[in-house]
Amino acid sequence: MGVVIPFQRFLEEHREPVFRFLVASVGRDAADDCFQETFLSAMKAYPKLRANSNHRAWVMTIAHRKALDHHRARTRGPIPVEEVPEVAVHDAPPRDDSAWARVRELPPKQRAAVLLRYAGDLTHAEVAVALGCSEEAARRSAHEGLKKLRHEMSLTA
Repeated sequence: MGVVIPFQRFLEEHREPVFRFLVASVGRDAADDCFQETFLSAMKAYPKLRANSNHRAWVMTIAHRKALDHHRARTRGPIPVEEVPEVAVHDAPPRDDSAWARVRELPPKQRAAVLLRYAGDLTHAEVAVALGCSEEAARRSAHEGLKKLRHEMSLTA
């Protein structure tokens, strides 16, 4: 049976990979808020966590869900403007040509698998735990996401 470590040590051990994952997932501006929400949720649930649990996969699952919440909220929220135009205008969002911006545009399962695998540095087995799917499904989602990214990047090269 594993040993339960104090939450502060748990936080110090997992803060960098979680933050790196969130920056890649939601962008630098929203990463701070998602990071705080992730570790607040983790702190509340930490006493109930089994000592032999995979702590890294557990906290990355929480981070992934906070990133999904952020993406959902962003699509539903109003966009503040000084004056409402008489005719609705839909401006395209500003272009961020970074590779992570392209990852954020992937379909949800592919985006999650690629982010957890590469930004979160999880194994395919840990990605499967975080996403609640089989290891093969996690491996396939990451593969398909990378394949799509390579194709899109070859078109712009």
